[in-house]
Amino acid sequence: MNRIISISFLAFICLSSMCLFVVALIIWMATILFDKRLKLLHLFSSFWASIYIWMMPAWSVEVKGKKHINKKTTYVITSNHQSLLDILVAFRLFFHFKWVSKAEIFRIPFIGWNMHLNRYIALRRGDKASIQQMFDDCNTSISQGNSVFMFPEGTRSKNRQLKAFKPGAFILAKDNHVPILPIAISGTREALPKHSLNFHGKNPIIVEVLPEISSEIVDQLSVEDLSDRVHADISRQVMNNYRIIDANTV
Repeated sequence: MNRIISISFLAFICLSSMCLFVVALIIWMATILFDKRLKLLHLFSSFWASIYIWMMPAWSVEVKGKKHINKKTTYVITSNHQSLLDILVAFRLFFHFKWVSKAEIFRIPFIGWNMHLNRYIALRRGDKASIQQMFDDCNTSISQGNSVFMFPEGTRSKNRQLKAFKPGAFILAKDNHVPILPIAISGTREALPKHSLNFHGKNPIIVEVLPEISSEIVDQLSVEDLSDRVHADISRQVMNNYRIIDANTV
């Protein structure tokens, strides 16, 4: 039964993405001349991603801490990374940003094409030229008033423990003198584990926005100290939220 649910869900994603990409393309063509930051297109993309969460009742997503988001502020947004679902649930913030995502995702028909339309930022891991281009694209995007969303672990963790953070997000925040907005995601690993596309039953998911680390603090701390602080903040909240999830699923 789990395999049937998974196949049906993937089929729905494939079929619906064709239609939704057409809508995205129409929005892009209708707004590109006056919506230079593509805010409306990103809002539609957030709705698109949310459809797949809403269509799977077993994925109960709770978004907490949105009061910490100042929509007039440009951030470097950092989050832990447990699952492919992290991208879908982060869209539930309905907050404007540009993703930094591995280049392979951009090649997925319709979904990846929509990422190109949104001017999200591609990265080929281990490719020095791509890393430099990513920094250039992020700097440009931030200068235009767009927040950027990064997973500092670089790849999905295999368990609830956060992997070490790479320095890129923190260098970016310091170079641009912008605050960091940490986000803790808990529960996606159980809902869709790494290297799995199978349905895994009912799983509550918590996406929690933590208080920002101000640009003044970003400027004061070294890249290493900044990374350690954000890592500790996110790690602590991830484990706190897992205690809530575990208590509610006993």
